[in-house]
Amino acid sequence: MDPQTALFQQHRSRLFGLAYRMLGTPADAEDVLHDAWLRWHAQDAAALDDPEAWLVTVTTRLALDRLRRARTEREHYPGPWLPEPLVAESEHPDAALERDETLTLSFLALLERLSPEERAAFLLHEVFDYSHAEAAAMLGIAEDACRQRVHRAKARLREGRPRFRVGAAAQRRLLERLVAAMERPSLECLRALFAEDAVHIADGGGQATATLRPLHGAERLARLYLQIARNLRPYRPRHSIVMLNGMPALLTWMGDALTTAMWLECDGERIVAVHALRNPAKLERLLAATRAERPASLH
Repeated sequence: MDPQTALFQQHRSRLFGLAYRMLGTPADAEDVLHDAWLRWHAQDAAALDDPEAWLVTVTTRLALDRLRRARTEREHYPGPWLPEPLVAESEHPDAALERDETLTLSFLALLERLSPEERAAFLLHEVFDYSHAEAAAMLGIAEDACRQRVHRAKARLREGRPRFRVGAAAQRRLLERLVAAMERPSLECLRALFAEDAVHIADGGGQATATLRPLHGAERLARLYLQIARNLRPYRPRHSIVMLNGMPALLTWMGDALTTAMWLECDGERIVAVHALRNPAKLERLLAATRAERPASLH
């Protein structure tokens, strides 16, 4: 490996982590890294005072341009848009550099509240620990403007951040309870699983059956899942729990077809939010990973 390639590989995990958090899909993050690599390959690395800063700057700006285009497309997306999971750490070991909430699917969905410019400034300063001055230079803006973007981003995220911080074990228990309740469905049992102000968000991408707007309230969610359970019963679906982005997620299978990836937020006892990914295009990468080693069924 030549020195310039070795230097890029040295920083690749940080660059991928930044691009993935910016864009919410591994494929888009890989595309950004490919473009960054082409620019890096054409650059005289020996002439740079700080190669890492150069790489982060290029990656940030490429991701920012792509995110601006994506936001325009997402305005016409059929229903809510949810991020795409990292399908396997063996495929993307780069993403494992920070195992904290900023890599969870729920937090990636929360980042959608931010403008592209706020998102870039927030990630550089709050997640990747660059100073306001460093982040401003990478974004090509004044330091005060960067500081204001980070401040606005933090305020927006506080409004939507989960009120409870609950570990993976509690989330897994509630996923298992939800599966059990749907195997013998009753409105009373299902309603007991949800907090009064619980929300359900589904992403079907216009290609799979899904609610086209968030649903709120324990009663509405219980009735929704009661109907889902009744509709699915003749097809004998199978369920398994895997770790996606560091937290447990429930996969639902119809035969060999993966139809849903679901993750949730909870207060330890009840479900506060459900995210159901049903877009077949987004599930395709997850399906490819699970073919190699099918998770054990909950049944």
